Amino acid sequence: MTAAFIPKRQNIIRRLYAWTISWADHKAGTHALFWIAFAESSFFPIPPDVLLIALCFGARERWLKYALVCTAGSVLGGIAGWGIGCGLRDTVALPLLSLFDPNGHTREKIEVWYTAYGFWGILIAAITPIPYKVFTVFSGIMNYSLPLLIVASILGRGFRFFFVAWLIKLFGDRVRPFIEKHLEWCFVIGTTLLIGGFVIIKYLR
Repeated sequence: MTAAFIPKRQNIIRRLYAWTISWADHKAGTHALFWIAFAESSFFPIPPDVLLIALCFGARERWLKYALVCTAGSVLGGIAGWGIGCGLRDTVALPLLSLFDPNGHTREKIEVWYTAYGFWGILIAAITPIPYKVFTVFSGIMNYSLPLLIVASILGRGFRFFFVAWLIKLFGDRVRPFIEKHLEWCFVIGTTLLIGGFVIIKYLR
């Protein structure tokens, strides 16, 4: 089920991909997806979409389960991020945000944008490559409504992860050979989108 079309050239990206997709045959793969989604919403830099896509490739009939697990982990992680911002502002939250914004300029722009858009800002961040963890932690720092954060997280993260899993369910057989043939370029594009999220948030007005 999880045998991948991997060309002979076995660089680090392809070895990592083969290892990741092998999790579809293990119960621990679902647990790993949950915890990666949880951590990504508060502090972990790598989005859970990578493992979600790999697991759906390995077992497309479980796409609903994987999307639900990923969404649940992300929403709970967002609550944890809010708690970090609210209860550990000076000891953890601000040092964590400083990793992405050493000079504090981005944080000032986020505050202006956050104040202007509130709920919709969180919802947009939940769907797009904009780093969601920054908004969850910052919502705690600003003591933003936790129920509204949860609603925005469920809608935004749910839409994103169910949509990604659904696409793999529909087109997995067709896109998987292409992705695996051009794995390095897909990795470059994914990395560019991730970096682009940080660039977007840096120039928010």
